Amino acid sequence: MAARPLVARQPNERLQALIQEAGCSNAGLARRVNMVGAERALDLRYDKTSVARWLRGQQPRGRAPGIIAEALGRKLGRTVTIDEIGMANGKNLASGVGLQFSPTVLGAIEQVCELWRSDVGRRDFLSGSAVASSALVEPSRDWLITAADPAVARNSGARVGDSDVEAVRAMTRALIDLDHRFGSGHVRPVVVHYLNSVVAGLLSGSYREAVGRRLFAAVSRLTELAGYMAVDTGQPGLAQRYYIQALRLAQAAGDRGYGGYVLAASMSHLAAQLGNPREIAQLARAAQEGARGQVTPRAQAMFHAAEARGHALMGDGRTCEAVAGRAVTALEHADAASGDDPEWIAHFDQAYLADELAHCYRDLGEPEAAGQHAAESLEGHPESRARRRAIGLVLLAMAQVQQREVEQACHTGTRAVELLGTLRSSRGAEYLDDLQQRLEPYANEPAVREFGARLEIQAA
Repeated sequence: MAARPLVARQPNERLQALIQEAGCSNAGLARRVNMVGAERALDLRYDKTSVARWLRGQQPRGRAPGIIAEALGRKLGRTVTIDEIGMANGKNLASGVGLQFSPTVLGAIEQVCELWRSDVGRRDFLSGSAVASSALVEPSRDWLITAADPAVARNSGARVGDSDVEAVRAMTRALIDLDHRFGSGHVRPVVVHYLNSVVAGLLSGSYREAVGRRLFAAVSRLTELAGYMAVDTGQPGLAQRYYIQALRLAQAAGDRGYGGYVLAASMSHLAAQLGNPREIAQLARAAQEGARGQVTPRAQAMFHAAEARGHALMGDGRTCEAVAGRAVTALEHADAASGDDPEWIAHFDQAYLADELAHCYRDLGEPEAAGQHAAESLEGHPESRARRRAIGLVLLAMAQVQQREVEQACHTGTRAVELLGTLRSSRGAEYLDDLQQRLEPYANEPAVREFGARLEIQAA
C-alpha cells in the first residue's frame, strides 16, 4: 500500500515537546486519541507506530489533528491548538473549521479559537467559503439533543474574574452601537482581532464554575455579533461558522434562551438571505422547542416572527398570519410586563417586529400591509439604528413599487441611498439591488432613470 503523502517533511518538534510536557508515551497518546475519536463516533485505530509517524512529520487526515490536540489538552488540563501540535498547515483541515458543534467544552474552545485565528489570518478558505447546507439545520439538532455541560471550570492559566467578563460585555455593547451607526465594514476587523488577541486568552485561563458560565455567555454573544457582521460584509459562509460556535458557547454557558436566539435571530435569518424558507421555519421552531419555558415573552415574539418569515417565503399566507399573530400577542405581553428581559433581547421592540412583518407581507405579495409595517418600523427606529432605518426605507420603496407608485418609490429609495452612503454594509447594498430589479419594468420612466444614475454614482 502506498504511504500517505507527507504534509510536513521535517520532524514535528512541537508535537514532541507537548508529548514530553504531558508525560505521555506514544502508546498512551494513541489510546487517548482513539478515545476522543470514539466520543465523536469515529473508529480510530492509532497505535504507538502512528504517533511515531506523526513525530517524523506525517500529517494525519481529516479531523484527526483536532482530535490529537484535544487529547493532549485533556492530559495537560488546558486548551491545545492545532498550531501548537504543528498540524495547522494541512489543506484538508480547512473546510471544517468552525462547522462542528463540539461534544465537549474543551473541543468548543479549540474550535472557536481556531476559527478566530484563521479569520484574523485571512485564510482564503474562510473568506471565500460558501454556506454548507447541511450545517444550517444539523447544529440545531445537536443543540436540541445534547445534554448540558456538567462543568466548565478550569484550573490552569491566568485567573479570570467577573471584571474580565464585564469587560467583554462592555466591549460588545460598544461594538454593537458602532455597528448600528456605521455598518460592519468599519467595525468587524476590530471585533475579530479582539476575539483572537484577548478573548481567546480568557477562555484558556483559569476560572470558577460560575465565572466560567458567565464568560461563555458573554463570549457567545460577541461571537454571534462577529457572525452578523460577516453577513453584513458579504461573507455568509463565514457567518455560518461563527453562528455555530456561538450556539455551542451558549450551550457551555447553560443559557438555552440565548441558544434559541442564535437559531432564530441569526441562523434563521441567514437561511432567509440564502432563500431556504423551509430551513427558516425549522430553525425558528427548534429555538421555540429548545428554549421552551426558559425565555421571556419578548424572546418568544422574536422566535415566532422568525418562523413567520419562513412561512411567508413558502407562500403559506394562512400559517404566516397565525404565527405572526402569536408574535404580536407575545410582544404585547412583554410590553405590559416588568423589565426582566436579558440584554440580548431587550432591543426587540415594536419597530423590530414591524420590520419582520414588512418582510413577511412583501414576500406574500401584499404591498399595502408591507408598506404599513415598513412605515411603522421607520417611526420606531431611532436615528442611531442607521442601517435598520435604511433597510426599512428600502422595504417601503419595494411596497410602493408593488403598488405601482413608482415615482414615490424612487424618492423613498433615494433616501435609503443617502443613508447607506454613511455606512459600509453589503447587506444594505443587496437590498438596493433587489429594489433596482423590481424597478426594471419601469426602466423608461424619468424617476427610475434618475434613481439608477444615483446608484451608479454611489457605487463609483
